Amino acid sequence: MVNDLVSDALTRIRNASMRKLEVTELLHSKLVESVVKIFQEKGYIESYNVKEDGNKKFISVVLKYDDNGNQVINEIKKISKPGRRVYKPASEIKRFKNGYGTIVVSTSKGVLSNDVAHKEGVGGELICSIW
Repeated sequence: MVNDLVSDALTRIRNASMRKLEVTELLHSKLVESVVKIFQEKGYIESYNVKEDGNKKFISVVLKYDDNGNQVINEIKKISKPGRRVYKPASEIKRFKNGYGTIVVSTSKGVLSNDVAHKEGVGGELICSIW
């Protein structure tokens, strides 16, 4: 049994991207679905859809590669961990990797990317970073 579904999802995406697979399947949770939605909005993955197999749900993620077949995701890293949560106020959530990267933030207004959280003036728990 997996305790941290977000870490598991990030690891599955990282491993599938390194192996240049087209599709990978993630275990479903609302938080994982929100994170994957932000990845799609920012252009790190092609698409995703939620599949139901009996009483279990999975998220099927189609990975994205550039014209030369190189992976779009350079690095994907979990920031908050079960043993050490990381929280930041809105004033400290700004650009990441000079605008090329994205930090996913869990706020009181939902799961947002760092630029949207900064515009709306809300802070929260830093979930992961991707660039």
